[in-house]
Amino acid sequence: MVRTTNGPAHRQRHNKILKRAKGYHQGRRNLFRVAQETVIRAAVYAFIGRQQKKRQYRALWITRLTAAVRPLGLRYSQFIHGVQKAGIKLNRKELSELAIHDPKMFEQICQQAQQALAS
Repeated sequence: MVRTTNGPAHRQRHNKILKRAKGYHQGRRNLFRVAQETVIRAAVYAFIGRQQKKRQYRALWITRLTAAVRPLGLRYSQFIHGVQKAGIKLNRKELSELAIHDPKMFEQICQQAQQALAS
């Protein structure tokens, strides 16, 4: 009997990886084994990068809030605690956007937070 192979599916699997390796240099784009390692490593870095992006944005919002709250006589931790006590349902992203684009509204929120801390 003739030995059968799964040639088309084999080629499709390879082509799928090689297509993702497009733009890499030398053997990393031509040789399947090397390309496969590189593509897997790239996927891991991409996943890690997506997680880091979330952390970095949160750190940016906190930094912005700290800078906006200091002139109003509060620390960041006091401000967040006051906002929670006052029952204001805004997250850090929304608060930092308010601090940038609508400073008067942000001042009112700070005053509410201070009142909630005082009581």
